Amino acid sequence: MYREQLEAYFQDKQDMLVDAVCRLVSIDSVEGEPAPGAPFGPGPAAALEEGLKLAQEWGLITQNHEGYVGTADLCDKADALHILGHLDVVAPGEGWTVTQPYQPKVVDGLIYGRGTDDDKGPVVASLLAMKAVKDLGVPLKSNCRLIMGTNEESGSGDIAWYFARHPFAPATFSPDSGYPVINTEKGGLKPTFSRSWPVQEALPRVKWLHGGFRINVLPGDAEAAVEGLTLHDVHPFARDITARTGITFTCTSQDGCTVIHAKGEGSHAAWPEGGNNAVTGLIALLCALPLADGPCKEALNQLNTLLPHGDYHGRALGIAQSEPIAGDLTVAFTLLEVTETGLTGRFDSRVPLCATKENCENVARAAFEQSGFTFEGEQEEAHHTPADSPFVQTLLKRYEEYTGQKGECLSTGGGTYVHEIPGGVAFGCTMPGFDTHLHGADERVKIADLMLSAKLFAHIILDMCAE
Repeated sequence: MYREQLEAYFQDKQDMLVDAVCRLVSIDSVEGEPAPGAPFGPGPAAALEEGLKLAQEWGLITQNHEGYVGTADLCDKADALHILGHLDVVAPGEGWTVTQPYQPKVVDGLIYGRGTDDDKGPVVASLLAMKAVKDLGVPLKSNCRLIMGTNEESGSGDIAWYFARHPFAPATFSPDSGYPVINTEKGGLKPTFSRSWPVQEALPRVKWLHGGFRINVLPGDAEAAVEGLTLHDVHPFARDITARTGITFTCTSQDGCTVIHAKGEGSHAAWPEGGNNAVTGLIALLCALPLADGPCKEALNQLNTLLPHGDYHGRALGIAQSEPIAGDLTVAFTLLEVTETGLTGRFDSRVPLCATKENCENVARAAFEQSGFTFEGEQEEAHHTPADSPFVQTLLKRYEEYTGQKGECLSTGGGTYVHEIPGGVAFGCTMPGFDTHLHGADERVKIADLMLSAKLFAHIILDMCAE
């Protein structure tokens, strides 16, 4: 019914979309220190201000909700549809080659920059879809509200704050993943484990270790200082571990220690097989070195047993399991800090529908506690919206109409904003088969995919909200 109108409307809107994406991507919106009106730091607050400014320029009704989220509305009627996007980003990391993280660049139909895919580009596609509906002047019986968050990458405290004060909509989707429809999201187990000990005098010993920078990012880099071993002592062991793991090591002498830098490949923690974990590779090397006996060596050996390099399914931990909807349980050892007096670490496990407190959390807890570690953290349940719900069927129908591809429901190990939203699903904006370099260097998005998404979202808004 609306297809021809939307196709005509969007014919000349590509430059508008690209310019808007670049405006948002130019802002460093990594979480920072909280301040009044900026609960997640100045970067997310600045991105939110720019997102609201853009929405205002495009004729939408906007509100800043105390810096936690911003909303853009089509009209003042009751909400029938929520779209959840976010403007915060993960840290840029290293290895960028096409451009710098906050200097968006268009190359061969792609926009490069941190946040182009996750999730500033999809937010712009959603805003442009709402602008299209408004500009076309179709009478509305209900409202579509875009909720622009600022804390998705660090716990989604923004959305928890918002929905503690506002009702859910009858239908919700988040353009924070991929197509077709993701109706199942794995649960999570992301505990903190620790162990302490007195300073060890015997050499050789590990003086410190730094590994990982965010719970949901498989670390591509890690570093440790060993006292009492020379570069020549370490090199043969490093060559052996490189041959076994693919992790490469660079050693330097600093302050009387041999500092070992481990280089792997980072990835999203939800898909750990896509990377090569520098932390577990570095632990494997340290366990191979002729260190003096002591509690630090013992603790590293235990970690090497509980979370060994390449074990991305929790087999050694005793929690490996799978079911047909959500698939395999995954484990990514993402954070570790070792000092002279102890260690603290975290792993990020994405658990399928069959995982329970009894067969997952309790098993992992027992394994760590039996090895002398403290273990803190509780398992988060998986999210599932039935594929036969009317809203999901509407999304699939429009997806097939606009793409010519088969619509189906998928599961993901990555959590999105809809994880706690009744009946919510993830929908867009990445087409199947395209690698956006999510959370990695040279993050990118296809301009054509964002334009297609804007049309698709506009039609769905009309399906849900038009008279």
